[in-house]
Amino acid sequence: MKRLAGKVAVITGGSQGIGAAFARGMAAQGAQVVIAARSDCSQLVNEIRETGGKAISCQVDVTDNASLQAMVAQAEATFGPIEILVNNAALFSALTLKPFTEIDEDEWDQVMRVNVRGPFQATKAVLPSMRRNGRGKVINISSGTFLRGAPMFCHYVSSKGAVVGQTRAIATEVGKDNIQANCIVVGLTESEGVVNHQQMLGAAKEGTLAARIIKRPMVPDDLLGTLYFLSSEDSDFLTGQCVNVDGGALNY
Repeated sequence: MKRLAGKVAVITGGSQGIGAAFARGMAAQGAQVVIAARSDCSQLVNEIRETGGKAISCQVDVTDNASLQAMVAQAEATFGPIEILVNNAALFSALTLKPFTEIDEDEWDQVMRVNVRGPFQATKAVLPSMRRNGRGKVINISSGTFLRGAPMFCHYVSSKGAVVGQTRAIATEVGKDNIQANCIVVGLTESEGVVNHQQMLGAAKEGTLAARIIKRPMVPDDLLGTLYFLSSEDSDFLTGQCVNVDGGALNY
């Protein structure tokens, strides 16, 4: 039996890269997938449906409550109550490496608005549906840049540290509702966003590969096993935790 059979899963930022890999993988495991993104996801939805999966797309701004409420309504009308929320949407590929002294306040606020406030608002929007369902899984996506304090990316690193804190705080409040909140801390992954961000890839790839126990590039599919575990009943007694997936580059 497929591990996520019949479960309704929302994936924010699901149009490309890691988010698209999540959508394909969860659909292949039987989930009914709601791909939420600012851009058009119809091609990905069609791809999933052509391989026997179930998916819809919603154009969503994760910092706009009306947009999020419309997404929840569409998801419930199509598939039923939401059980899984993957907060993957984040600003990354549009950012450039620079000293923190050169990051202005507007850029800082924009990163925090999407990367921190976005999962906060999305979780609030989906929570009533999870409560109606009687169970739920909130899976936030952080970054190994937070664990090692990566230079020249202060706003992004800070936002991903905040996601860890948010995960732990929310977990303490929703446990009584049979909802678990956990976080995947992602190592340098050669997704579309990273491959196209040559400034970031060039600065980090050599050192990351040298530090890894598993000596190969990391790709989005390397995250799927952890995602399935945190989405399924296998993790029902795990909450408020961070799972670091990086091939052993940071083994603490």
